[in-house]
Amino acid sequence: MRLPVLPPVAPMLAKAVKGMPAQDGTLFYEPKWDGFRCIIFRDGDQVFLGSRNERPFTRYFPELVEAVKAELPERCVVDGEIVLRKGQELDFEALQQRIHPAASRVRMLAEQTPASFVAFDLLALGDESLMETPFAERRTRLESIFGAAGRSIRLTPISTSDGQAADWFEMFEGAGLDGIIVKPGDQPYVPDKRTMFKVKHERTADVVIAGYREHKSGPIVGSLLLGLYGDDGRLHHVGVAASFPMARRAELVEELKPYLAELGEHPWGHWAEQAAATVGQPAAGPATGGQRVPGAISRWNAKKDLSFIPLRPELVIEVAYDSMEGDRFRHTAHFRRWRPDRTPRSCTYEQLERPISYNLDDILAR
Repeated sequence: MRLPVLPPVAPMLAKAVKGMPAQDGTLFYEPKWDGFRCIIFRDGDQVFLGSRNERPFTRYFPELVEAVKAELPERCVVDGEIVLRKGQELDFEALQQRIHPAASRVRMLAEQTPASFVAFDLLALGDESLMETPFAERRTRLESIFGAAGRSIRLTPISTSDGQAADWFEMFEGAGLDGIIVKPGDQPYVPDKRTMFKVKHERTADVVIAGYREHKSGPIVGSLLLGLYGDDGRLHHVGVAASFPMARRAELVEELKPYLAELGEHPWGHWAEQAAATVGQPAAGPATGGQRVPGAISRWNAKKDLSFIPLRPELVIEVAYDSMEGDRFRHTAHFRRWRPDRTPRSCTYEQLERPISYNLDDILAR
């Protein structure tokens, strides 16, 4: 490739803030897309899809490589998000299934569950680098390359109104988006720096502690495994909580000792067999009639140990979470407090707030 900006480039990042930043005359507001961050590099027929950790996505999304050639300028570098649609919503769980080592499965999934790309920044066009150009001008230049709407490469909507952003924050969640990104219009593109802002949803839920994984540094608590009871009466794995100082992780080992259980007697005693049998398949859960259990293999690191220490499901805690991904928490939940007043069986999916549905096409048409 002979571009003014070459891979790898670590994407510019955003730091979390509690409330929507008020318009100060420089800010732009965009929906926060729920997918894989990706920077596209195109030089003629050469296309490279760079990921946030600078490992290429190119081999996993052949349909996007072809879309880039058909829908983007001959020579450009575009920052955005790889997303996967399921009807009028985003499906991050299906997107995760696209990361697979087998070339035959990659080709099959590219046909069965094709991905799209939502563009939100322009780093280079032709022989010109735009890295030092203020974002307001980069956005104008980005809009200029979207003269004809593509089918797979789309442009994110944007606003300079904080009131509009507040409305988007509430409305767009129903289509699978998870917040708002706020960008100062006078800033250059700064790789790997948190110079933007993100506003995300936060909710709470009471969950059952059903086990823990040890920390990579030793026999202390790395993360608590969390469960909720479904309508089928079974305990389903919904995620983990891991926001503990190191000293507290060691204390938790002692506090949890009285609740240690034998794996054969645990609700997730069959976790390894079930998880291994469904690698590469959509995850089972209450919505599909299966039981959601902890994963046995990491999609991102096959050598990562995902075994856990089982606990009798008798302890309840309150956690904060931002959104759901199907039947589980989208991101790591944050411990808020112990709930000795709650019984484990009262911790069900019914307590979870579900956002009102919103049409994804209506968002992209803005």
